[in-house]
Amino acid sequence: MTSRRPDSFEGLGYRGREDPAFSGGYSGRSFNNSSSSDLQNWVTTPPDIPGSRNLHFDDRTPQFETAPDEAQSAAPPSEQLNRFAGFGIGLASLFTENVLAHPCIVFRRQCQVNYHARCYHLSPMTAISVMYNVTKTQGPKALWKGMGSTFVVQGVTLGTEGIISECTPLPRELSHKWNPKQVAGHLVLKGLTYVVAMPFYSASLIETVQSEIIRDNPGILDCVKEGLGRVMGMGIPHSKRLLPLWNLVLPTVLHGILHYIISSSIQRLVLYLLRRRNNGSPKHSSPDSGVDTVQSMLDAYFPELMASFAASLCADVLLFPLETVLHRLHIQGTRTIIDNTDLGFEVLPINTQYEGMRDCINAIRREEGTMGFYKGFGSIVVQYSLHAAVLQITKMIYSTLLRNA
Repeated sequence: MTSRRPDSFEGLGYRGREDPAFSGGYSGRSFNNSSSSDLQNWVTTPPDIPGSRNLHFDDRTPQFETAPDEAQSAAPPSEQLNRFAGFGIGLASLFTENVLAHPCIVFRRQCQVNYHARCYHLSPMTAISVMYNVTKTQGPKALWKGMGSTFVVQGVTLGTEGIISECTPLPRELSHKWNPKQVAGHLVLKGLTYVVAMPFYSASLIETVQSEIIRDNPGILDCVKEGLGRVMGMGIPHSKRLLPLWNLVLPTVLHGILHYIISSSIQRLVLYLLRRRNNGSPKHSSPDSGVDTVQSMLDAYFPELMASFAASLCADVLLFPLETVLHRLHIQGTRTIIDNTDLGFEVLPINTQYEGMRDCINAIRREEGTMGFYKGFGSIVVQYSLHAAVLQITKMIYSTLLRNA
């Protein structure tokens, strides 16, 4: 339910109403008489997105310097190549997270909700084999189903978070000098966002795990229509085993908040370690050392990408059992038919009767064992192995382009 991108960028430098320098900063002075140093106190800069500029750690976008046309004309071809390559690296990472990894997400969710399955697919080899069988019998489209609805859920989540932060004093971002009150407000904002996006997440989950054999071709906005119908009790008929939305609030918010806390903590830790390693490495000022120049340029782009990769991996692995419980509760009573994840040639109905989160946990432990919480874990190995391979390939291409330039 959370997005695979980093949840915050700290390069914005926003000065809000709670900042003392903001209140009364304009009294008794006109705009024309303000000095450039005063302007520096309230003019904000856009966030420095990793890969968008050739910036190193702790660099910021320069202000009040040369004009954009002059800077672009004065920039050497190698610098323009660096910027283009950095943008390509970030784009390749996003493409891998949201498009190439989607078949692994589809198969993982089908394994998690399939309580009939005898094969748990803890190994990536068995997962790849069944994914191949599904593609062979139903076509490649079977593993990319529901991808449009996942983008809709991400858009609803981002939009809801922005609206709530504008209409309430809850902070959307945490500054460097945060306090427990700000952290609590920030987590409350995240929790409210997950609650609003919850019915749309349920509709997206159904589109993702529904078998392509009996599935119609839904439109991209059907996720929104079915989510609103779930809230108002209208739309597609459901069975009496359908859990009310208020029973899904606790597992949904718990999973979302824990995923955000773990990913944010791991991301900050990895960034700190990478900065410390790069700052402690010896610097070579010789202009002829091409290898050192290329490595210094790579250090400007890859730390945040690697930190985001490690954060998402750790959060998904640690919260995999809770995600299994969450998906089973969301899918119950929706009359969903999934692919048989044992072989990949048949379809199976989902007819669970869990009374809530605790009953679901006890039933899985009793009937499927402890490893029942990890059904489909091999698909996570495939997903992040593919992501790591794409990052490594783009890094090699980038290094080759820089050396040739």
